[in-house]
Amino acid sequence: MALLREFGAYLARPRLMQPSGFAAWRTMLALLAFHLVVLLVVLSPLLQLWQSAMGLPAPEAFGAVSKGWLVPLVVVIAPLGEEIVFRGWLTGRMRALWLLACALIAGALLAMVNYHVWEIPASFGVLAMGLIAPGGWWWLRRRGVPQWFVAAFPALFWLSVLIFGLSHLTNYPRISWALVPMVLPQLWTGMLLSYTRLRIGLPASMLIHAVANAAALSLALLVGGL
Repeated sequence: MALLREFGAYLARPRLMQPSGFAAWRTMLALLAFHLVVLLVVLSPLLQLWQSAMGLPAPEAFGAVSKGWLVPLVVVIAPLGEEIVFRGWLTGRMRALWLLACALIAGALLAMVNYHVWEIPASFGVLAMGLIAPGGWWWLRRRGVPQWFVAAFPALFWLSVLIFGLSHLTNYPRISWALVPMVLPQLWTGMLLSYTRLRIGLPASMLIHAVANAAALSLALLVGGL
């Protein structure tokens, strides 16, 4: 109960913390158990009822993924990638913020290539970011947390949660307001994993994310959802 009170107080007033690392493994296991109960026992049945009542489509994010790639993608690749992109920078270290900025720029350049907008310069830009990003990371490795990040942290915390959750609306063939409740599991995941990342560390949030995805995928396979 003390951990739940601490988690609730943190959501009310997000703040930077020094991750404790895997020394807090009991805390990590408690957060994992709490996450799975809320995700699978509370949210999943309620949203199944909502989906049925509103006649909403099923997510089709993995429709184009072969069965052989489904488990590695959901259980390994997605947790690692999403934790790095959405929560890797939450400690506010300059090198992490630099890598996030480089990733956003590279993503924009790749979109330009995909839509054939200044395709050749954008392609060279993507290649250049592959050199610039690690160079900047090395240069900034000893820099601390900028003061502006500390001041803006509560807003950045909730912004990362919202973007993570709402980005999963793209899993559906069409987007409507009725679909917004369907990403409550991702919003909940964003809150708990952001706290885990700051309370324990990025490897812990990756591990909880992977286990939760494995549990959700197993449940979906059992009920014939995939």
